[in-house]
Amino acid sequence: MDNKVYVIMYHYVRNLEHSRYPRIKGLDIACFRKQIEYLKQNFTVITMEELNSAFNNQYELPKQAVLLTFDDGYLDHYTSVFPILKAEHLQGSFFISGKTLKEHVLLDVNKIHYILATTQIDVLLPSVLKRMDYYRGSEYEYPDNDTLFHEYASGNRFDSKETIFVKRMLQTVLPEKVRSKICDDLFKKYVGISEDKLAGELYLTSDQIRLMKQEGMYIGLHGYNHYWLGRLPEEEMQKDIRQALDVMSEYIDDNNWVMNYPYGSYNEELLQYISSTGCKLGLTTQVKVADLSECSSLQFRALTPTIFHPSVKNLNAVWTRNGHEPGGETL
Repeated sequence: MDNKVYVIMYHYVRNLEHSRYPRIKGLDIACFRKQIEYLKQNFTVITMEELNSAFNNQYELPKQAVLLTFDDGYLDHYTSVFPILKAEHLQGSFFISGKTLKEHVLLDVNKIHYILATTQIDVLLPSVLKRMDYYRGSEYEYPDNDTLFHEYASGNRFDSKETIFVKRMLQTVLPEKVRSKICDDLFKKYVGISEDKLAGELYLTSDQIRLMKQEGMYIGLHGYNHYWLGRLPEEEMQKDIRQALDVMSEYIDDNNWVMNYPYGSYNEELLQYISSTGCKLGLTTQVKVADLSECSSLQFRALTPTIFHPSVKNLNAVWTRNGHEPGGETL
């Protein structure tokens, strides 16, 4: 029996060159088609139900097993991904943040994506620092800019240290209300479209999700607010999960559902809570091939694809983080 599974995690998939924001960190649709062709020729794409059964020793995984997952509930997944998967008779697993479906508003995580896609970092960084100074002191307390930059600015092969710093300030480090205020300010200044209009263009609708499920796609949870759940107080974490379960109840089995942790963030309290509410599988953002004999069902590892040459046969060598850095940083 082969216990290994490649869990491939996608986010934006679109015709980047002809999109409104070609600098968004996504995968071009032409490359996605090539990847699906490559996977069909060299691997066996399994379903989420088969993976769940394998954990329960009710299904024997094939060699070179691959699971296809898609985060955040983007319209891309309906217009670009779904037709290709359906034509190839493959299942994708789609993880949707409940707030986008319930409230039809733009998530802060996506505001950050589009701010970065429209603004050079040498322009953006001073704007962020200026606003951090503005909101500090009267109502919100946090360290001075130099201290924060020294602690959180560390580049990698995907992003400069300045970009990483901006992401971390706006994702999790600053108080939530400050993060939201700064994101709103920067979005209005740089993106050039209203939040309502972009939200209407960006996310899946109930009818689209319903059709995808009817056609064999798998629907799972991605929290409600797209928070770093592992860093929330326990009461707030539980509230976020309850809200997500309520919104997504039509599309999931309440006693057998799957969680994809936003930013890959989780802790022991979260694992215990989702297990008590019917979650059977949980997907992380750890960069490693998943092995059923080594990992917990609630701590399942995933990879993220980038462009590769079809002649290469080793997924370990060609599939890397596309828009996510190790540890679950966002695009």
